[in-house]
Amino acid sequence: MTTDFEVRNYPFGAPVRLDIHPLLARLRREEPVARIRLPYGGDGWLITRYDDVRQVLADPRFSRARAVGREDVPRATPEPPRPDSLLSMDPPEHTRLRKLVAKAFTGRRVQQLRPRAQQIVDERLDAIERAGAPADIVRDFALPLPVTVICEMLGVPADEQHRFRDFSDAILSTTAYTREQITAARAELEKYLAELVAHRRVEPTGDLLGALVEARDNGDRLSETELVNLGIGILIAGHETTANQIANFTYVLLTEPEQWDLLRRNLDLLPSALEELLRHVQLGSGGAFARIATEDVELSGITIRAGEAVFVNTQSANRDDSVFTDPEHLDLTRIDNPHMAFGHGAHHCLGAQLARLELQVAMGTLLRRFPTLRLAIPVDEVPWKTGLLVRGPEALPVAW
Repeated sequence: MTTDFEVRNYPFGAPVRLDIHPLLARLRREEPVARIRLPYGGDGWLITRYDDVRQVLADPRFSRARAVGREDVPRATPEPPRPDSLLSMDPPEHTRLRKLVAKAFTGRRVQQLRPRAQQIVDERLDAIERAGAPADIVRDFALPLPVTVICEMLGVPADEQHRFRDFSDAILSTTAYTREQITAARAELEKYLAELVAHRRVEPTGDLLGALVEARDNGDRLSETELVNLGIGILIAGHETTANQIANFTYVLLTEPEQWDLLRRNLDLLPSALEELLRHVQLGSGGAFARIATEDVELSGITIRAGEAVFVNTQSANRDDSVFTDPEHLDLTRIDNPHMAFGHGAHHCLGAQLARLELQVAMGTLLRRFPTLRLAIPVDEVPWKTGLLVRGPEALPVAW
């Protein structure tokens, strides 16, 4: 066990809005492979430089599967990673399952969803306009779009979509919920997905879940547990991240009015602006998804020993001045932007194309229809989520 390094508690402190903890910049410069102690399971390594992060994410010698079901693996969450989850697998098992759902998230298939996404956005903004100010961007706009889209893709009936919303925060909890509450929420989601699967065996459907049931029953290409876990993963990942980023991006632009005005006057900048916001805005709170070294690997002059846990901080990598010019500055016109907001390697976000589409439709329409949008409360009074793996405002009251 490595003992001759300073060990720092990680995450480094409670999140403050969307701020990047200043220690990350110092570690990236001076100690890019640093020892950390997680709330559960002990010590590991934190990787903060762009090139090292990129290597870890793509290097098969760093295994997610080795972290599954082990109480001794360092982590920020009370529950260790679960088996039969796409996020906890290595190739070839990961490759087998990913192929089953990848066709639903190709660029062509995602673009076919644009008219429906635009319809949802227009309906939400129509309702906001009718009700008048103030409106809550989180409740009234940011959450409904990705929730509706991913539920319709998977085949969750509109009148039942609320059944999983209440449980997703618990599953993504670090300190906001107890381990017992997390386990109970997971069990409820598993029960619900099992109900949907059973229904499709009686009445086959053409949605994504129906395709997975067919792959299970007729192709024997995944287990029943894998089927349910895939459904849960798609539901949660398909709405939590995008919903929070819609709210986060709106907050950032409204608290930097010159950026809002620049984008409002130049909507052609929207694609590059969204990539820059993805680079600039920290979504994760740290401590998720340990990887276990399967053999000794050297990074930035430090040897990671076989069996040791490694964590990457992509947000730190996205601020690396060896890759990004003036990385602390939000530059909506930035062109060269190889950020890793969606990860890299085998676990690169399956829904990246869908997230980009939803962000384009949501933010573009908001800018066009509400050019005078502003916060309806002082910035210091915006309430923020705490104790979760993702960051975002609990509410974002706005006026116009």
